[in-house]
Amino acid sequence: MSIFSKVTQAVVQFVPDRDRDQLSEEHRIVGKPIDRLDGPQKVTGAASFTADFPLEALVYASLAFSTVAKGKIRKIDASEAEKSSGVLSVITHKNAPKMKDPPLFSPSSGTDAAASTANVVNTDEIYWNGQAIAVVIADTLDGAEHAASLIKIEYDEEPAALSFEAAKSQAETPKNIMGEDTEVERGDTEKVLAQAKYKVDHVYSTPRFNHNAIELHATTAAWNGDQLTVYDTSQFVRGVADSLAKMFSLKKENVRVLAPFVGGGFGGKGSMWGHVQLCVLAAKVVGKPVKLVLTREGVFRTVGGRTPSEQRVALAADETGKLTALIHTGTTASSFANDFAEQFSFPARHLYATESLYLTQKLVRLNTTPNTFMRAPGESIGTFALESAMDELAYELGIDPVELRLRNDPDQDPAKHTEFSSRHFKEAYRLGAEKFGWQNRPAQPRSMRDGKWLVGQGVGTAFYPAYRFPAAARVRLNADGTAVIQSSAQEMGMGTATVQTQHAAERLGLPLEKIRFEYGDTNLPQAPVAGGSNQTVSIALAVQQACEKLHRELLKSAKQDQNSPLSGSHFDEVRACDGGLFRRDKPETGETYVEILSRLKQDFVEAESETGPPLETMKYSMGSYGAQFCEIRVNEQTGETRVSRWVGSFDTGRILNPKTAVSQFRGGIIMGIGMALTEETFFDERTGRIVNPSLAEYHLPVNADIPKIEAYFLDIPDPHTPLGAHGIGEIGITGCAAAVANAIYHATGKRIRELPITLDKLL
Repeated sequence: MSIFSKVTQAVVQFVPDRDRDQLSEEHRIVGKPIDRLDGPQKVTGAASFTADFPLEALVYASLAFSTVAKGKIRKIDASEAEKSSGVLSVITHKNAPKMKDPPLFSPSSGTDAAASTANVVNTDEIYWNGQAIAVVIADTLDGAEHAASLIKIEYDEEPAALSFEAAKSQAETPKNIMGEDTEVERGDTEKVLAQAKYKVDHVYSTPRFNHNAIELHATTAAWNGDQLTVYDTSQFVRGVADSLAKMFSLKKENVRVLAPFVGGGFGGKGSMWGHVQLCVLAAKVVGKPVKLVLTREGVFRTVGGRTPSEQRVALAADETGKLTALIHTGTTASSFANDFAEQFSFPARHLYATESLYLTQKLVRLNTTPNTFMRAPGESIGTFALESAMDELAYELGIDPVELRLRNDPDQDPAKHTEFSSRHFKEAYRLGAEKFGWQNRPAQPRSMRDGKWLVGQGVGTAFYPAYRFPAAARVRLNADGTAVIQSSAQEMGMGTATVQTQHAAERLGLPLEKIRFEYGDTNLPQAPVAGGSNQTVSIALAVQQACEKLHRELLKSAKQDQNSPLSGSHFDEVRACDGGLFRRDKPETGETYVEILSRLKQDFVEAESETGPPLETMKYSMGSYGAQFCEIRVNEQTGETRVSRWVGSFDTGRILNPKTAVSQFRGGIIMGIGMALTEETFFDERTGRIVNPSLAEYHLPVNADIPKIEAYFLDIPDPHTPLGAHGIGEIGITGCAAAVANAIYHATGKRIRELPITLDKLL
C-alpha cells in the first residue's frame, strides 16, 4: 500500500460522492474560464515575492561552495573575508552554532521537508561538489559575495563515486518506491518473451536535468527572541516551518513561514534545501534579518534535479496486438545525502492490460547534489521508455500505434487489480486523433517530406496518478456579506488562488468579488505540499467540508428562531445562492448571510475543517490519462529538428477553470519538448562538477522552439474525488518525449533511445 494511502484511524474520513455534493449539480462559477485573480498584481509588479520584502535593518548572505566531491575540510581560512568591508560574520564548521540534523522529506510524515540529510556548516564532511561550506553575512549583497570569494579552503580529498555507469554494478534495491512495492510480478515474463513471435526489448536512457524556475531560490529570516519568521520560495511552507522547528529546537507555533507568491517551482522548491537553514542560522548569529538569494549558478550547485536513468522495456504480443508480457526495469541514481528512487515504473503499473508483468527498479549512490522531484518525477522519464517501446512494437506488428494502445486498454488496474475510479483513456485518444488528423498519417517512415525537411508524426500516452493529501481550511462569513477562505496553500502560477476562489464562491452562493482566498502562510490552516498534482483537490475537500459545517451551524441557529424563514429546514433542503441560504422547494424563502448575521448580532461566523487520509485510493485505481500527438520536421542535411504541430488530449476529471487548465497542459508540454530536444545537465565525472550551470549553456526551449499547442480535455467528473476533479499540473509533460522520439522515427527511420535528441544523433 502506498504511503499516500496510509490510514490514520484517529481521523474520520469523508469520501466525496457526487450524489451527496450539492455543488455537482450547480454550474455557475466553477468550470468557467475565469482570468487569474492574481494576474494584475503580477503584471504590474505589485506582487511581492520572497526577495521583495524590505525588512528593517536587513543584511545579506552569500555562500561559498565546495570544489571537491568527497572528503573533509582540512583547513579553512576566512581571515581575509572577515576583514572585508561591511562583513558582519563568516560562519564555517569551525564556529557555527549546532543545529539538529535536517529531517529528510517523507511523504508519510507530512511535515518533514529537508532535501538532504547533510548538516551543512555543522560538519567538515563533503558529500558533493557544490555543497555549501561557509556563509558570509554583510551589509550589502556585493560585499557578501566578494567576501565569500576570499575564503581559502584546503581539503583531504577522498575517492568519489561519480560515474553512473560504473556504479550500476553496486546498485541496490530500494525498500519501496514512493511507498509502493519495489517489485511487481505476475507470470513468467521472460519465458513468455522468449517464446513470443512479436516482441521488442530495448534500453532507453535519460540524462540529468536541472531546475531553472524563473524565480531564484531565496530565503529571508528574522528572529524576535525565540520567534522565527521566514519568507521562503517554497512549495511546502508547513513542512519548512516544522523542519526548522526541529532543527533549531523551537516550538512549532513559534515558527512562521510565508510564501505569498512563488515564481515557479516544478518540484525544485518542494523540499527545504540547505540555504534555508543557513539563512536562519545567519540571522541568529548576527541578530538581524538576513536575506539569502542563490545565484543561478548557486541553484545548480546546491539544488538537485532529475536523476539519470537507464531503463529496459521488453514487450511481447500475440498476432492481434494484445500484450502477453510487459517488462519495465532499470536503474536511477540518488546521493549519499538523500534517498529518492525516481518512480519511472509507475506508468507501466497502470496503463496496459497484459498476461504477464514484471516491474522493478534499482538505485545507485553517487557523490552528487541530492536528486529531487521534477515535474512528473518518474512518470515523465518512465513514459519516454514505455511509450517508445509501444511505438516500436506497433511497427513490429504492423498495427497503427494508436490502435495498439486502444487494444490494450485494461478493464481493471493491471498491478493493483482494483476498479478504476474514472478512466476514459479511449475517449481521450479518439478526441486527440480526430483533432490532430491522425487518420491521414501514412504508416511508412520517411514517407512525408517538405523540400529538405523530413516530416513525421508521433504519439505517446500521458499518465499521472490522482493524489489527494490531508488538508485543512477555514471559512469566515462577515456581516457585510463577504467571505474569507484560508489555507496555507502555495501559489506558484498554477491558478490555485483563482480556482479555490471560484469553488468557494460557488459553494457559498456568493459572487467572486465577495470572496478573498488567503494562502501561503503557516499561521493559516495546514495545507499539504504543492506537489504530486494534489493541491487543488486536497484543499477543495477541506473547503467543501468547512462550508458545509458552517451552513449546518447557521441552520442550527435558524431552528432556534421561529422568525427565521429557514426555521425547521434541514441541510439537504437548502442551497447556497444569491448571497445566502434558500429552500430548494421554495427558492424565494430564505435569508442572506447579511440577514442571518444581523439576526444573530454577530460580526462574523466561521468554521474550520481538516480532511482525513485518502481512503478512496485504497479502493480504486485513480489516475489521469491523455494522448500526446506531435508533428516533427527534421532537416535532412543538418539534423535540425523542429516541432511544427502539437495536440494534447486529456482525461483529468472535471475541469474547474478551462483557462488555467489549458495553461497548465501547455506548460507541461513545453517542458516535455525541452526534455526531449534541448535540456541536459553536463556532469564532469572526473570532478563531480556541473559544467553548464547557466541559462546560456543549459538549453531551455524558447518561443521559437514551440509551435501552437492545442490542448483538449474531456471534462468528465470522477465520482470519487472532490468536485470530480484531478490535479493537472504534471500530466502535461508525460508522454511528450516519447511522442517526439516516435515522430522523429516516423520522419527519419532512425530510432533514438537516448535523450535529449540532438542533431548529432540524427546525422
